[in-house]
Amino acid sequence: MKVTPIDIAHKSFSKKIMGCDPQEVSEFMQQISAQLEALIYERNHLKEILREKELTILEYKEKDKMLKETMSAASQMSEKLKVDAEREAKLIITDAQQKAEMILRDSKESLRKTYQDINDLKRARLQFEANLKALVQAHMSILEQGEKFMPSVHFAHDKNQSL
Repeated sequence: MKVTPIDIAHKSFSKKIMGCDPQEVSEFMQQISAQLEALIYERNHLKEILREKELTILEYKEKDKMLKETMSAASQMSEKLKVDAEREAKLIITDAQQKAEMILRDSKESLRKTYQDINDLKRARLQFEANLKALVQAHMSILEQGEKFMPSVHFAHDKNQSL
């Protein structure tokens, strides 16, 4: 059976001859009762504080767990974003390299065509010059033959006006 402060405060003893002073016993019992009551109050108060601290610890543990899960999810997402970004970068680089190769190929083809056009124009100029020389020589030859068959006639400018 538990003894409470009230039990101590109200305890009475049977009286015997040559027993203890009842007043002293009563005062001592009052002191013990008050101390016991204070200890019980302090214990209950400490239990309440302990319960609150345990609840706080549980809350912190839950928050810690959520934080760890969030950090893990963020880390996974970050890693996924990194992998996706690297893959995207590789695709962009590959595409840029292909476009650069096409531009270079087109530029080389355009340069080759320009050189071909220049060579064609040089040949055409040489052909034109040769044809022009041949034409001039043919006309010179005709003029020389014409002079052989026809004497040169010089008309005076004044004589033409009198006719």
